[in-house]
Amino acid sequence: MTTSVGVAPATVTPAPAVRRAGWRSRLEGETTPARLRLLLALLILLCLAWGALAALTADQHASAAADVVAVSEPLSLDAEQIYTSLSDADAIAASAFLAGGLEPAEARQRYQADIAQAAVRIEAASALVGSSAARTEMPGHPAGQTPAAGLSGQLPVYTDEVGTARADNRLGLPLGAAYLREASALLRGTLLPAASDIYTRESAQLTSASAQATGLPLIVIAVVAGLALGYVLYRSSRWLSRHTHRVVNYGLLLAGLAGLVSLVWLASAFVIGRGDLLHAQQQGSAPVQAFARAEVAALRAHADESLTLIDNKGDDSYQEDYLAQQKLLGPGPGSLLAATGSSQAAAQAQAWYQAHKALREQDDAANHPAAVTSAQTGDAARSFARLSATLSEGIGTHQATFAASARGGRDAFTGLAVGMIVASLVMVAGCVWGLSRRLAEYR
Repeated sequence: MTTSVGVAPATVTPAPAVRRAGWRSRLEGETTPARLRLLLALLILLCLAWGALAALTADQHASAAADVVAVSEPLSLDAEQIYTSLSDADAIAASAFLAGGLEPAEARQRYQADIAQAAVRIEAASALVGSSAARTEMPGHPAGQTPAAGLSGQLPVYTDEVGTARADNRLGLPLGAAYLREASALLRGTLLPAASDIYTRESAQLTSASAQATGLPLIVIAVVAGLALGYVLYRSSRWLSRHTHRVVNYGLLLAGLAGLVSLVWLASAFVIGRGDLLHAQQQGSAPVQAFARAEVAALRAHADESLTLIDNKGDDSYQEDYLAQQKLLGPGPGSLLAATGSSQAAAQAQAWYQAHKALREQDDAANHPAAVTSAQTGDAARSFARLSATLSEGIGTHQATFAASARGGRDAFTGLAVGMIVASLVMVAGCVWGLSRRLAEYR
């Protein structure tokens, strides 16, 4: 008799399709109230998730736009004005020195105003930098040794040297010219590079904040999620209509309307805010930077013009620097004036160059007094004054454009994050109201 050995049957894992069919059959086997409860929980979760995502999106764009207006833009403006004020002070000090003895009162007042404005802007920039923990230690500068701190320490040294030069000049001592050259070297070698460092850094911060406020990825995700939620609400309403024989569920209708309003509000606020911020950058901060760089180059060349006459040695290193700044300033392809797009400034620069050329011809022909007169009150002075006024006007006009557009961009996001949260809560309330009424019919 043969004895058979029993073998335990192998455990067979159901295929994924079988598992899905099992879940579907169990779901279909659920009662309608159970399905309604499951649908309600799902809709509440989706509405709250949408509210959180929409509020996060709104908050990130709003905070970046507010940073553009409250921190980045003021810092960039302070840095630009520090740079131009110091450059103007250097040019005025050199021009006033040519007068000999007591310099013109107007020149003295303008010099003092430039120094005072630079000091105020340095203090304001230091305060703004200190108010932001992210900016307290600037890369490449130990704590307490930021460019603004360096400017604060070196500005009195510069003014002391200019003061000594003025005092020696009033006494007719030739040593005054040496002090003035030393002061100008300090400003060009230490103060202006520090101011340029601040301006470069803060312009980069402004660009970064603007880019964050106008960035697309997060808003695109939020809009897609909002549209997906709208589709879920629509399908839920259709399902309810088939199973409860109600044409309209007013609770889900309310939730859908709240979602639509919040989605339109979020998208339109972003479009408006982004448009304003891009306009602020393209028609505001970018042209301001171009005009400011052109003005600084013009002011340096103007100081070179006076320092060459103060040396009274003919064409010297200052005249060489004048020609270098003239080439940098333009007009011409790739020049600073070309970046401003101002044909008026370009024409005025050409007129100043011609007047300067005539001035140098007079000085080289041993007619030094005539050259000094041209630099102080004659053709060269008037030509430069017209150019400087045009560049300053360009800076002011585009700064106003930037301020107005940036504030408009910030205001477009006002209350948006709170609105998204309120809208999501209204959607939750609508879903609870609409489905609870259907659930009550089964009790």
